[in-house]
Amino acid sequence: MNVYAKDKILENRDTIVEKWLEEIETFRMDDSLQNISDMMYANTNKEFVTNLFEAIEKGDADVDRPLGDFAERLIHLGWPLHYLTRGLQEFRKVTVETLSQLDSDYCQSLEFFQEIENWIDNMVNILVNQYSGSWENTVFLQKMALKELSAPLIPVFDNISVMPLIGTIDTERARQIMENLLDGVIEHRSQVVLIDITGVPVVDTMVAHHIIQASEAVRLVGAKCILVGIRPEIAQTIVNLGIDLGKFPTKSTLKKGIEAALELTQREIVEFDVHKGGETIADSNT
Repeated sequence: MNVYAKDKILENRDTIVEKWLEEIETFRMDDSLQNISDMMYANTNKEFVTNLFEAIEKGDADVDRPLGDFAERLIHLGWPLHYLTRGLQEFRKVTVETLSQLDSDYCQSLEFFQEIENWIDNMVNILVNQYSGSWENTVFLQKMALKELSAPLIPVFDNISVMPLIGTIDTERARQIMENLLDGVIEHRSQVVLIDITGVPVVDTMVAHHIIQASEAVRLVGAKCILVGIRPEIAQTIVNLGIDLGKFPTKSTLKKGIEAALELTQREIVEFDVHKGGETIADSNT
């Protein structure tokens, strides 16, 4: 923005701010802003317009810093992007209308309008880039966290591990399950792996195919696989779809699966104190 346009805007700061605050109040009732208190909205508006004028005062060399920092805070607070873009559009309209009323040929010239347009477009680009960059980073971090938590292999006894599956299984997640499963079997030296599908809402042909692949992979690295958590409706779906799960054992509950795994590793649960009703795991050869 050239020096003359900048000076004219700063000279009429109070008038522009007053009109802008009135205009931005008109979209206060948007659904995305309903959860924001009146005080918070009013304070944010004042901070917004203060940052706009700070950006104008600083000039092109440091134009993105005030609004960039402000936008980043709003992102973390969950404010919508259109609050900022509409706020900038209102600022452009109010500035042009206010300065056009002055007795100045320049303020009514095409050059002046172009200066304002270019400055606002630059601000919009800065804010959109700030939002998109922050959201991309947030989504990436969330995706990585979900991957780490989506398919953990948990050792429950010596040589026995459990992989609880929760939610929908797609191709990408199936690949992650396979990697975690094989890495975990090697790391924990598992002889038996229980794949628990209690938390999987739907088992269709694709999901069953992924589970069969996982069990085959486990077998190839020298371990055995037991599928547990087969609810009645899931069992009926498997039968209706003609899915063959006969290559590896299945159990209805995790408890029954653990009992089967202990048997496969030549152990069993036995009572160690009849009076207290306690139980322990003992080697069946003793």
